[in-house]
Amino acid sequence: MSAQHKIGSGFGHDSTADEVLAGIDLIGKLAIVTGGYSGLGLETTKALAKAGAYVVVPARRPDAAREALAGIENVEIDELDLGDLDSVKAFADRFLASGRPIDIVIDNAAIMASPETRVGPGWEAQFATNHLGHFALVNRLWPAIVADGGARVVSVSSTGHRRSDIRWDDLEFRQGYEKWQAYGQAKTANVLFAVQLDALGKDSGVRAFALHPGGILTPLQRHLEKQEMVDFGWIDEDGNPLSTAFKSPAQGAATQVWAATSPQLDGLGGVFCEDCEIAEVSTDDAPGVRPYAIDPASATRLWTVSAELTGVNAFG
Repeated sequence: MSAQHKIGSGFGHDSTADEVLAGIDLIGKLAIVTGGYSGLGLETTKALAKAGAYVVVPARRPDAAREALAGIENVEIDELDLGDLDSVKAFADRFLASGRPIDIVIDNAAIMASPETRVGPGWEAQFATNHLGHFALVNRLWPAIVADGGARVVSVSSTGHRRSDIRWDDLEFRQGYEKWQAYGQAKTANVLFAVQLDALGKDSGVRAFALHPGGILTPLQRHLEKQEMVDFGWIDEDGNPLSTAFKSPAQGAATQVWAATSPQLDGLGGVFCEDCEIAEVSTDDAPGVRPYAIDPASATRLWTVSAELTGVNAFG
């Protein structure tokens, strides 16, 4: 029986990160939050640190991270470019050398609807940054993730996963690039990664979750033209949000913080969450997760392909 059903969490669309952390003591816990200095990541870092966690923020722009996180206690900044596997290895090696166990990993950093860009050996940048970089990072950090006998890994996806299944015959968009389909594929990969990681890691006490944080206007939209967002009905001509469905950053960070810490999810994993709740499976326009994004066979296949591409596999 699938665990992909609502559990009655008591939280919802408007819940904030601080609200879902109320009463949860994270003192002595170490969290890694990629991109934890901008948008949702910044709110996530603040909330976890406020609850007592020590938060390591790997940042592509360390100087910007130091400026954004100034004055927040129990935060450490290091350098990481998810689009560069040498950078991923260097960060992981530095962290593992410190001998510290990891309790929470939140794969939060992402790019969205970027112009066609190639990284590494010519990989499409959204798939490479949003998925392959995080895949390599978690696999390289695996000794620290299992060190304490239990941890949670949270993969931040999006309803964008509905835009595309995995394009098995053209992962890298060699036959023509479309930015939203590329984003959709990368976000589906984020969900499938959590499904397979949970299957592989649960016997070691590691559970994985994927999620849609909600619609939030953050620097994630940096590659979009203003007129494109006006046409979507997201903002007016003056740049003001139009949709009442948009969340504040504090509300947007809530689901990933909930997935990372909530005792309501003890014994569960490999599921897709939204609005601080496990989502239902959906094949239409209703909220929820598409069946292809949680398909175990696809999750296994993607893991194999990702391990071949990156040369990294903690379970190989």
